[in-house]
Amino acid sequence: QVQLVESGGGLVQTGGSLTLSCAASGGPLSGKTVGWFRQAPGTEREFVATISRSGGITDYTGSVKGRFTISRDNAKNTVYLQMNSLKPEDTAAYYCAAGDSTSTSPARYYYWGQGTQVTVSS
Repeated sequence: QVQLVESGGGLVQTGGSLTLSCAASGGPLSGKTVGWFRQAPGTEREFVATISRSGGITDYTGSVKGRFTISRDNAKNTVYLQMNSLKPEDTAAYYCAAGDSTSTSPARYYYWGQGTQVTVSS
């Protein structure tokens, strides 16, 4: 059973940067794809980014392309989300999830972390 723990969230001003980490325990993350999702109050969980097992394939939702970068260090069992040029609309709880495909659908991921809050002030 893989457990995922997110960290790195916080309060940042518009234009600032944060790096989120998703650390796995209980099993190797290297055999799984990993996605980042976010959810603001009153909204559905939204796809942000995903990365393949080797890290060779990545995908992003349009609103974060060019600003966010997903990466992974399989030796550290950790996936990262570097977020630059943050905007107030990026404010949400951010979740990482592990699955078997680089899908944009939350339903394709079966291990989830508890989330970390990102708040961007204007």
